[in-house]
Amino acid sequence: MNNLGTDVVVAGAGPTGLMLAHELALAGVDVVVLERLHERTGLSKALNLQPRTAEVLELRGLLGGAEERSFATVRDGHFAMIPVRYDGWDTRFPFQLGIPQAQVEEYLEERLATQGTKVIRGAEVIDFVQDKDSVSVRYRTDGGENRLRAKFLVGCDGSRSVVRKGLGVDFRGVDGEGFGMVADVLFDKIPDGAQKQWRTMRNTGEPAGATTFKGLIPLGEPGLYRFVYGDRASRPADLRAAVSHDDVRRALQDSYGATATEIRWASQFSDAARQAERYRAGRVLLAGDAAHIHFPAGGQGLNLGVQDAMNLGWKLAATVHGWAGDDLLDTYEAERHPVGAQVLNNVAAQMELTPRSHQSRALRAVFADLAELPEASKHLSGMVSGLAIRYATYGTSHPALGSRLTDEDVATEDGPLRPSTLFRDGGFVLLTTTPAHVDAAGAHARSPRLTTQLVTSLPWPATEAVLYRPDGYACWVAPTW
Repeated sequence: MNNLGTDVVVAGAGPTGLMLAHELALAGVDVVVLERLHERTGLSKALNLQPRTAEVLELRGLLGGAEERSFATVRDGHFAMIPVRYDGWDTRFPFQLGIPQAQVEEYLEERLATQGTKVIRGAEVIDFVQDKDSVSVRYRTDGGENRLRAKFLVGCDGSRSVVRKGLGVDFRGVDGEGFGMVADVLFDKIPDGAQKQWRTMRNTGEPAGATTFKGLIPLGEPGLYRFVYGDRASRPADLRAAVSHDDVRRALQDSYGATATEIRWASQFSDAARQAERYRAGRVLLAGDAAHIHFPAGGQGLNLGVQDAMNLGWKLAATVHGWAGDDLLDTYEAERHPVGAQVLNNVAAQMELTPRSHQSRALRAVFADLAELPEASKHLSGMVSGLAIRYATYGTSHPALGSRLTDEDVATEDGPLRPSTLFRDGGFVLLTTTPAHVDAAGAHARSPRLTTQLVTSLPWPATEAVLYRPDGYACWVAPTW
């Protein structure tokens, strides 16, 4: 391929686009990130990293930096504002990490820069043309129009994705019936009953009326709270319109009888739910909000996008480098489309638990009782956290296959070892009790990024080797014969 400007163009510098660019750069792929905005908004937006996202970041040594920027550790999640516990899951991170989206983006962009990759800001994608060998991307900057030719284009450009629209991919789903309002507000006098520190989802939100809900989450700064208000039976004429500070003040007064001394920012959203029919068309792919949108129930949106990026990154890198073909890249859609569909499904279920009648209030009360049961709590928290994701595998049946790395210490001749430390370079990891597998891996590996580790034992009986993908899911095992 001649006259290529880069290997991959990523459209959009939100958490999904930045995480994907990080994965590609780590794998030695030349990547250019085009971002429409001239600078980061600095708005807090999403507030959390779920347990599975924490595991994903830990694989790359990124979690420590996120923890330094966080303002809270939250010991539970929620389903329709009903708390659910993470303690039934085998994870080192049975909690949500409270961190504003703006801080996630800033941190990922800083780490990306250390890899020699910068975000081109004020660069708005206009359109693109693809052929069998490349994609030509046309974009606009203050200096005029430019073209960039690449092997692949990935649209991480949000719910109104130019890339998705350019592909002509159906964005199937439903229009929102109701709306929500979100704002960061500063109180002189904190409303009665509001948490002073965010440690649990209990008492952070609840149904407020027949069709309304409300919530307050402390943001770490004295008196600063995230205020959420919504009405399932009311929809503004224009969801893109700015939210007035007067609207926020009225909602605060109606919900909590409180007055804010300052409103940092405010926005509105609907309960629309849509998913792209396809995540890939030729050399163009979709991830994050460009591929799926939903009501922000359970705190899943940012996390879903980051995990899209982790799944896609190593597969796209392998394709660019030529040691894998379309069959591997096609598994991105095969694996992540069902995950996105499941999230839209659980969000829809959460919406129905917002009471609108005597019967639905009774249903919510019964559901809340059921959610206290350990098995039910684990099931629900597994959905919203991403911990329950297990990818389909074919061939040998084994309890490890398709499962995520739980990062329990493994025993080696040099002492205990934390497996996540072996994933820092973004390659495959082979854990084996048999030196012969180490030798065979070195002789036959198609990927240059393979780390082998000899261990004295594995968690599964009659198993002498487990191979993990770069995103931390087991993809091959060798039984003991």
